[in-house]
Formats: sequence, structure tokens, C-alpha cells
Amino acid sequence: MFRPMAAVTHQTVLSVKHYTDRLFAFRITRPASFRFRSGEFVMLGLEVDGKPLLRAYSIASPSWDEELEFFSIKVPDGPLTSRLQEIQPGDEILLATKSVGTLVLDALMPGRRLYLLSTGTGVAPFASIVRDPETYEKFETVVLTHTTREVAELEYSRELIERVRNDPLVGEAAAGRLIYYPSCTRETFERQGRITRLIDDGTLFSDIGCPPFDPAEDRVMICGSIEMIASCRTRVEGAGLSEGSNARPGEFVVEKSFVG
Repeated sequence: MFRPMAAVTHQTVLSVKHYTDRLFAFRITRPASFRFRSGEFVMLGLEVDGKPLLRAYSIASPSWDEELEFFSIKVPDGPLTSRLQEIQPGDEILLATKSVGTLVLDALMPGRRLYLLSTGTGVAPFASIVRDPETYEKFETVVLTHTTREVAELEYSRELIERVRNDPLVGEAAAGRLIYYPSCTRETFERQGRITRLIDDGTLFSDIGCPPFDPAEDRVMICGSIEMIASCRTRVEGAGLSEGSNARPGEFVVEKSFVG
């Protein structure tokens, strides 16, 4: 399990936006010395009773951004998130000095299509990746799926897609190549069902006009709940894709940190 690091810096909260009673996003200052690859996570937190309380958070901003963005759940009795959801601009937050992670382009072999499969706040690392110019240099098509329980919980990813399309750095490259594929499981929506069902019955592929997963052309990143990751892993492995890592690139990768 990934444990808190001793080396932390003190940063300032710049903005906070609450999307629902369960989800919020915030931006903080970025130290000039802080470097990361799009898709990585970092230990982040607050000082509680004189001690640092840190958890792993995926960085939602791209590696070129001068600020750091995060997308978080709110857990009423969570040791950290119960406090973190109360932050305001100007507050101090703790940030580890080093980022790590498996959801990075370096862990994937070259391919034609990149699938980013996410549920809930699992879209956070992909918010970084879809705003990285390197993503469009390496792949012809990028498919971002985001499944939530309620329609309102899709607002963050809807805003994200608008930001990408209007971004002077990646907007032109993403035009016609970035496919946004949202779905809901508990409310009426234009597309309903878990991403696993939409994969199993072929709806995902028919909707976007692409063939089923092919290890020769497709690369997949998976981020969501433990159950969702396991279910999606089974499906991509069943299609013949092999898991990659920083040391040995493959055809799919999964997130290996969780916030509590």
C-alpha cells in the first residue's frame, strides 16, 4: 500500500467548486520544483492535530499547467475528505514533493486508439491525459468514458471536454479525435448502464464506430472503484490485451491508488 511521505510542501488553495453533495474540485498552487507526468497521483492532505494527514490523489491538471487541480469525493466520516471538503481559497494544504503512478503514457506500447475507462472521480487522471499534447501525438483516437450514478455527477467531465475543445494548446489536435462517452446507472440519461455492460453488448463500439478491443491497435487505461477496475481488467484481458507498467509497457494499465 502507498504510504504518506515525510517530504511535504505547504501550498495555497486557489479555488474550490462543489458539483454535488458528494463531489468537488479544487486548485492549488504548484511549486516551481514539482514535476509530474500526466496521469500520476500525489499524496495530498491537511495538518490535523499537529500531524500531516495525507491520501493519494490523482492530479487532474496536465503536466504543463502552472496550477494543480484535483477532483474529490466527499466522505462524511472520512478522516481526510470530511475535512478537505471544507477548504476555502487562501487555506493551506499539504502536498508531497514527488508524484508516482501507473496511468501514464510511458506504460503503454504504441497504438492507434486510446480508451480511458472511468467511473466517479476516476476521471481525474484522465482529465490530465486528455489535456496533454503528447496524447494526441501518440494516438489517432482518444475515447474518454465516464460512468456515474447520477446525471449531475457528470458535470465535471462535461466541463472538462469543453475546456479541451477550447484549449489553445490541445483544442485543435483533439478536434474530431477526442470522443466523450458518458453514461449513468441510476437516472434516466441518453446512455444508461455500467461501462462493462456497454462493452459486453457491443454498444460502446457501435456507438463510436470502432471495432471491439484489439491488442494490435487498442490501448486501455482503467480508473474507478476496485470492483470496476477488476471487471474492466477481466474484459480487456479477455480481449487479449496484456497489462503494462513503467518498467515494461503493455496494452493496458490500471490505477493502483485509492482515496479514503
